[in-house]
Amino acid sequence: MQPSLAPRKKELFFDVKWFIVAVIVALLLIFQVFPLLYLVYRSVFSTGKFSLEAFQRVYSYPLNWGALRNTLVTASLSMVFGVLIAFPLAWLVGRTNLYGKKFFRTLFVMTYMVPPYVGAMAWLRLLNPRVGTLNIFLQNLFGLQETPFNIYTVGGLVWVLTTFYYPYAFITISRAMEKMDPSLEEAARISGASPMRTLFTVTLPMMAPSIVAAALLVFVSAASCYGIPSIVGAPGQIHTVTTRIIDFVYIGSQEGLTDATTLAVFLMLIANVVLYVSTFVVGRRQYITVSGKSTRPNIVDLGKWRIPLTIAVALFAIVIVVIPFATVAVTSITINLGKPLAAGNITWRFWERIFTRKAILQSAKNSLVSGSVAATAGIAISLVMAYLLVRTNVRGKRIPDFLITMGSGTPSIVIALALIMTMSGRFGINIYNTLTIMIVAYMIKYLLMGMRTIVSAMAQIHPSLEEASQISGAGWLRVLKDVTIPLIGPSVVAGWFLIFMPSFYELTMSTLLYSTNTKTLGYELFTYQTYHSQQTASALATAILLMVIIVNWILNKLTKGEFSI
Repeated sequence: MQPSLAPRKKELFFDVKWFIVAVIVALLLIFQVFPLLYLVYRSVFSTGKFSLEAFQRVYSYPLNWGALRNTLVTASLSMVFGVLIAFPLAWLVGRTNLYGKKFFRTLFVMTYMVPPYVGAMAWLRLLNPRVGTLNIFLQNLFGLQETPFNIYTVGGLVWVLTTFYYPYAFITISRAMEKMDPSLEEAARISGASPMRTLFTVTLPMMAPSIVAAALLVFVSAASCYGIPSIVGAPGQIHTVTTRIIDFVYIGSQEGLTDATTLAVFLMLIANVVLYVSTFVVGRRQYITVSGKSTRPNIVDLGKWRIPLTIAVALFAIVIVVIPFATVAVTSITINLGKPLAAGNITWRFWERIFTRKAILQSAKNSLVSGSVAATAGIAISLVMAYLLVRTNVRGKRIPDFLITMGSGTPSIVIALALIMTMSGRFGINIYNTLTIMIVAYMIKYLLMGMRTIVSAMAQIHPSLEEASQISGAGWLRVLKDVTIPLIGPSVVAGWFLIFMPSFYELTMSTLLYSTNTKTLGYELFTYQTYHSQQTASALATAILLMVIIVNWILNKLTKGEFSI
């Protein structure tokens, strides 16, 4: 009997896996691929027949051409400066005996998990041309006639984008350095090359593919950002593609929606070109320079430069991380922003407001629910996808992997606009003005974060225990639940938080998808900063920052230091 039953069990084993792949692909086709394709379709069939009239109209506006130019210029400069900052920091923190490496790494990575528009709020307070705290301090210090900086310029916009998107490059380059085979570096050192010569002649060329990938990631992130250009650029009349898309949507007319669609197609085209270069061109070269084995590169002794470089990194951290966050925190307890902080100018009423106002509490609840559901559903899909990718040879497993990667690389504003146009009942699915559409949008954008974390962890677990369970008669779902998940528990926790945190404070998609009953914390913070009370917005931002710190601490405890945000 046993020989006859074994083939049936094996056949079912593969059928179930293929069915799950089909289900995941079907969901991605419905909620991601179809909306994005329809967005492109609407841009060229806006009148019912093929026409480029919408493109001609939109790109005939000088304001839109200016927005395109500003987007490309600010994203390109942010990319260059971000990499110039990230690579030295990643090398110092990961490959040298710099003092406080773990602390600095946590500090720089933590910035990645803070909403970028919080950075805009901070630098707005510091470098406002009339009342900026830092501007006034420098003016008085050097006896200047005018304040030295103006945040409401292209340079100011590039500065804020760079300070909050360089961690994307820092994380990418740091991970690549951890996996890089150190044998060539060791050979160079044995041959007499100094640490700096080894860095420039060996490490840098070996890291080139990862550096390019990091640069492209910063470029797309900066180009598709909405919060920073809206807060920093709007007062200076500096428009970008994302702010123009929001403006067109808020017009409320069919023509406005069409114009928004054509601009969104431009962003999507840029993102897909970058995704192709990063995945299929740069990605292939990385296999040549990066080892798949666990390696422990030699730590470079900085010698007499150890203390000066540690001081330099500390000063950088103070300027880029500590001062902006401290400014936001101080603003949250300041009564009159035009006066210095003193005993008579301190209040806690703005903090009381964020814990007592019904609208804010409802928005926090919506963010908590949508973020938790998106993270839980996302991590479930991530677990199944990781198992299929790492442990099986089932046909078609790369299709959902590619679609998930494409969704993550698509600008947030494009995802939101595509869902609005297709999920409002016109094609049989109506989830518009509900939390469901936000959850779908968050999963499309952030699912890759959880999946890559679990795939990386599962690849390091030897399959012998899973094979033993299967030989004992356990099905693959039982093996996944009882064996695999306990072994990669820290990665599951980390992956869940990596989906939850950006979903919790997300702004760009929420700005387009919210309704009266589904406002989120990110949108609430943005409206307070823009229209109501900077102090209340700062209190909300500080609360989010404290949450990130607490979550990072909890994650370290739960995973025994293996993962942190």
